[in-house]
Amino acid sequence: MCKGARKGVDRYARCIDILFTKCSCEGMDSPSQTLMPGQLLARGVCRHMLSHGFVTVEELVPTRGLRVDVMALGPKGEVWVIECKSSRTDFTSDNKWEGYLEWCDRYFWAVDSDFPTELLPEHTGLIIADSYDAEILRMGPEDKLAPARRKVMVQKFATHAARRLQGFRDPGVAALVNV
Repeated sequence: MCKGARKGVDRYARCIDILFTKCSCEGMDSPSQTLMPGQLLARGVCRHMLSHGFVTVEELVPTRGLRVDVMALGPKGEVWVIECKSSRTDFTSDNKWEGYLEWCDRYFWAVDSDFPTELLPEHTGLIIADSYDAEILRMGPEDKLAPARRKVMVQKFATHAARRLQGFRDPGVAALVNV
């Protein structure tokens, strides 16, 4: 990645990190009481990704018909997609996951410690998570995005994060910004 693009990604990452830290706890007295099992896994994954220098957004739409559970933007501009599966049924009913591969550098499944991991494809990453943290057990293979696709994904990431922040700061416009 060229220096100019790297500086832009770094700026986005710093802004998103600040936004995530500011918004993660506002207005939620007891978030675990209202979140679904997959959302609880996503929360643990997002916390873990921060420890690796990544910032994250949840439920990002890379293209029509697809919505990723977690997209992570790394300190070097890496784009990772993490799909959170809370049960065997949740996994077997997901027929779109291979469509996510063209929108990231690495792809991971995040499951809890009781999930039968032998169901998951070997050529994908594996994260074991709970609602508080996670651990990467198997790194997904790297298939770097083309520069033009990376630019689009970083812009989508930033736009999604900014809309989420605006929705948190002004709940009256949440419907207008698709939060």
